[in-house]
Amino acid sequence: MRKTLPERYYLDHFHEFLSFFDGANRVLLTDEALDFIDRFKALDDNAQCIVARAASRKYAVVVVKTFQYQEIQAPIDTLFLLQQLNWFSGVLNGGAYAISQVLTKPHLHQLLLENGIKMPASASKNVLVDTFTEAYSKGAITESGELDSQYLFCEFDAVLRFLLFLYFGHTRGRLNQFSMRDLGVMRTRQDAITDSARFEHREAAVNAYHYANALQQFKSMNTEQKRNFDPVVDKPVYCAIGHDYRDRLLFAMGQFWLSEDNHKALGYLKLAGSDNAREKWIRETYKAGNKDAAKEALEAIIDDPSSDTLLAFAEDFYQRKFGSKRTSVLTDMLREATRVISLDESYIQDVENGVVETHLRENKQAFRTENTLWRTLFGLFFWDWLHGEFGLVSEFDRRPQVLRHNDFYARCGEHIDAHLAEYCNSPDTLYPYLLKQATTHYGKVNSVFMWRQGLLDTIHTFLQYVDIQGLANFLRMMTQDYANLRDGFPDIMVIENDTLWFEEIKAPGDQLRRNQLVTIQRLKQTGFNVGITQVNWYQDPMQPYVVVDIETTGGQGPQHRITEVGMVKMINGEEVARWQSLINPMRHIPYRITQLTGISDDMVVDAPPFEAVADDIDAFTRGCVFVAHNVNFDYGFIKQEFARLARPFRRPKLCTCARMRQHQSGLASYSLKALTRHFGIRLDNHHRALDDALAAAELLKIIQGEG
Repeated sequence: MRKTLPERYYLDHFHEFLSFFDGANRVLLTDEALDFIDRFKALDDNAQCIVARAASRKYAVVVVKTFQYQEIQAPIDTLFLLQQLNWFSGVLNGGAYAISQVLTKPHLHQLLLENGIKMPASASKNVLVDTFTEAYSKGAITESGELDSQYLFCEFDAVLRFLLFLYFGHTRGRLNQFSMRDLGVMRTRQDAITDSARFEHREAAVNAYHYANALQQFKSMNTEQKRNFDPVVDKPVYCAIGHDYRDRLLFAMGQFWLSEDNHKALGYLKLAGSDNAREKWIRETYKAGNKDAAKEALEAIIDDPSSDTLLAFAEDFYQRKFGSKRTSVLTDMLREATRVISLDESYIQDVENGVVETHLRENKQAFRTENTLWRTLFGLFFWDWLHGEFGLVSEFDRRPQVLRHNDFYARCGEHIDAHLAEYCNSPDTLYPYLLKQATTHYGKVNSVFMWRQGLLDTIHTFLQYVDIQGLANFLRMMTQDYANLRDGFPDIMVIENDTLWFEEIKAPGDQLRRNQLVTIQRLKQTGFNVGITQVNWYQDPMQPYVVVDIETTGGQGPQHRITEVGMVKMINGEEVARWQSLINPMRHIPYRITQLTGISDDMVVDAPPFEAVADDIDAFTRGCVFVAHNVNFDYGFIKQEFARLARPFRRPKLCTCARMRQHQSGLASYSLKALTRHFGIRLDNHHRALDDALAAAELLKIIQGEG
């Protein structure tokens, strides 16, 4: 059922937003912010409704006639009363960007004309915007004429954006997120909020906002505006948020000036302290011929690295430019792959599963793990810290503060060590703890991992074979540098003869990314066996293919269900097995579908539901390429049925229709019936699953050169 919002929900949300500043965050407010809140509370309800509505608009320029709401009495009169009280002012105070985004094309044309700038009536909105922006920046727009009665500027915009920054922790937050929450569009963490602030004191908040706002302005500027942009970049920063925004601003400005003034660009890049800025400065300095300066900077990083990722760059770049190495560490690691495996080319779009299937056929245990295993372990084990005192400030936060600032261990190191010692000392202690955490918090919104059925199954297997001390050491590493160890984990986990190892899978043309290099190196440091598996493609004549056809109660959509499944297994161009069953869809089969397929309600009343045959279908198709005519239809329905059972279903796919379009171009039709007629293939009972699957199997043989 669709949710509805109460009549004055904008005002209710605005009061909820302002209540955030009644507690720990009040000390962060500037005099202007305190005055804004006090003045707002002094307004009557009618005026508050207008201010709250205006505050929720995307731009600081608002259209007067758009305030006709049931909860607002005499909106025009109230707006101009608020203008006298300095809540609103003339449209020209709104800045070029907001004005150009809100004004209609005719009004923008009129505004230019008011200021003596004639433009042809046929001029596009983009041309008008560019002309207006240039004129505004030169101070040539001074008259607004009658437009001040139709558009107003929100004088409180600057202080509102500061308050939004304090609340959301970034410059993208909008008040409409409260409405999205209430409508159920956005899930939040109301259960995890404590009365805490993002900043320790007012100056930290103000200076962080200065850099965040400057970055936002810079991104919205055109080239000429960027050339003239000269923000203050020496305001002191006191927190990770401030450092982050200052570094991002300096990096963005450095990137811009590289094509305009290399000396100026290098100056901005050198001021920034982020890893990407330091790397960029070294690369550009080396490129400019100042190799000694680049070498000195590299040596400084190697002696005292700020992160594993930057160290990996510095060591590699130093060896290639100032040592004897001619290839990168990433290239070397790929060349030194610990295993080479040949896979049938049908797995080109699903290479990791192809390797898993190969291991399973060799009687090993194999699992797709990638980032999921490690982030789930990390998120569950440290849940109480990540979503407690050091976690979320507002309910809209996704990433816990200690992860966003990458200072988890720095702030909680002693507690982390004690927690690891207590619970990560044996699988018998760790698994029950993880199970308890998962049971307690299942389904709660978090940014570390995704909840899913069977969440702990792979973890349980992993813990049976892992060196528990190595795991504890790696989890500690993740708390020390989560920013660089949150991803890049190997693709699969393999177990054979009680030995566990991980494999990063690389197909021809794949590159090893630096974050993967860093993570793999750290895993190895803590005792994990990690290797690179290089895949080569070939056509395996013994690769099994299962040609599938289904009949349904109707077209795509969750309301329709399967009524019949037919499958033919092919190896080396020969049929080796077939499987067929009617399926009870647990709903009425429409008359038109019965006319098409011949399958009626009476025929399926005693047939098994999909749940009863799911194991058979899973087993019959496992390790096979899933083939069908218009494969996404059949595959999508079967995957949807497995999803209803909270079971995964993933197979490499091949579409006989798509392949026939490549194999036999120029035919009038590529329907199954038309193709069987064209090739003289027998099709007795079209729209019955097994007959259609047998016909599609003949098309597969033609595609594979067997027909």
